[in-house]
Amino acid sequence: MVVTGKQATPAVTLEGRAVLPADTIAPGPPAGQAEEDGAFGRKGPFPGQPVQGFSAVLPAETPGHYLVMSDNGFGAKDNSADYHLRWYEVAVDFADGTVTVVDNTELRDPHHFVLWPIVNEESRILTGADFDLESFRLAPDGTFWFGEEFGPFLLHVAADGTLLAPPISTPYPKELAPFVRNLPAIQSPEHPNFLHLSDPDAPAAAANLPSSRGFEGMAINTSGTMLYPLLEGALLDDPVRTRLLIQEFDLEANAYTGNFWYYPISDPEHAIGDMTAINECEYLVIERDTHDGEQATFKRVFAVNLCQASLGALLAKRLVVDLLKIADEKGLTTPEAGAVGLGPEFSFPFVTIESVYPVDEQTLLVINDNNYPFSSGRRPDLAPDDSEFILVRLTDLR
Repeated sequence: MVVTGKQATPAVTLEGRAVLPADTIAPGPPAGQAEEDGAFGRKGPFPGQPVQGFSAVLPAETPGHYLVMSDNGFGAKDNSADYHLRWYEVAVDFADGTVTVVDNTELRDPHHFVLWPIVNEESRILTGADFDLESFRLAPDGTFWFGEEFGPFLLHVAADGTLLAPPISTPYPKELAPFVRNLPAIQSPEHPNFLHLSDPDAPAAAANLPSSRGFEGMAINTSGTMLYPLLEGALLDDPVRTRLLIQEFDLEANAYTGNFWYYPISDPEHAIGDMTAINECEYLVIERDTHDGEQATFKRVFAVNLCQASLGALLAKRLVVDLLKIADEKGLTTPEAGAVGLGPEFSFPFVTIESVYPVDEQTLLVINDNNYPFSSGRRPDLAPDDSEFILVRLTDLR
C-alpha cells in the first residue's frame, strides 16, 4: 500500500465496470420543462423521465439486479416539479459492461400523510419539488425507509411506493441546542414550515441547517433494528464545522433513541455521499470534495465503528478506498482522448459519488450520481456523465 498523508492508501483494483448511458429515459410524463437551457445540447422537456441521479443502491431479489434510487431530479425544488420520485430495478452485467432498466416504483401519498401542499394534489404522485430523496434502506418487514434533505425528514414507504406515515422530523441532541435558532427540530431552508415566508431570503435566515445538507447518507444495521441517518453538513451556527451528526432511530419504537455520534469530515467544504453497514458495528461513509475531472482530489470511502466510540463522541475513521487511485490491472478500460481516469490508473472523478454497497468482504459496488445533464467529470466539456457501476476489489474490508 502507498502512504499518503496520515493514513496508508490501500491498494485496490477494478474488478468490473458497467455503464448506463446518460441519455436513458424511462416511460412517464415529460420531465425537465424548467430546464430549457440544459447542458451539452440536452434541453428539457425530456420525452419521459430521465433515469439518473442515483443516490443509493440496494441488492434486488434477482441475482445481478439492484434497486437504485434517483434523487429529486434536476437539483432544486423549482426545476424538478415534473420529476417523479422513483427507485429503479436495474440488471447489471459486468461481463459485457451494460446496465439495463428493468422496472421502476414511484412514490405516492394517497392517504394524505403529507399535510402541506404538494405538486400533484390529485394523483398524489410525489415529485422532486416535494422531497429530495438521498438515501433508502430496506427493513426486515419489506418496507423502505428514505432519508431526504428538504426537511430533513425520514419517510416510511411500502414496497409499492405508498407513503405509510407522516414524514418524521429530525430532532437534535441537547448539546446542539445553542445552535438550533430556537426551532423545534433541525430544519433546512426548504422545510415546509417556511413555505409561508414571502421574502426569498427569509427561509435561509430562519433555518438552522444549510440547503442541501440533510440526510445524504443513512445506514441500517445488519440486524435490521436501527437506522443511522447522517447529516451532510453542520448546523449553521455550530462553531465546529467538521462534525456531522449521526443519530439512531429505532424501527420497532418508530422513534429516535437519543443516541448520537459525529462523523469527522476532513474539510468543511467536503460533502457526504452515502453511509452503509458492513456489519453490526462498522459502517462505510463516502466523503468527497466538490470538484470533478482533473480538479477532483478527494473521493474516498472510510469506515467508522459505532461500537468502539462513546455516545456523543467524534468517531475515528479508517481509509478503505481512494476512488481516485484504482488499478485497472485487467484492462477493463482504455485511455481515451478527452477522458479522465480511464486506463491502467483508473479513477472515479465525478463531483457526486453517492452509492456504495459491500458485495462481499473484499468487494465494493460504487455508483456515481451523474446529475444529468449537468455533470461532466469523465469527459469534461465534451459530454454529460453516464451512470457508472464499478466493482472495487480490496485486500480486506475489515
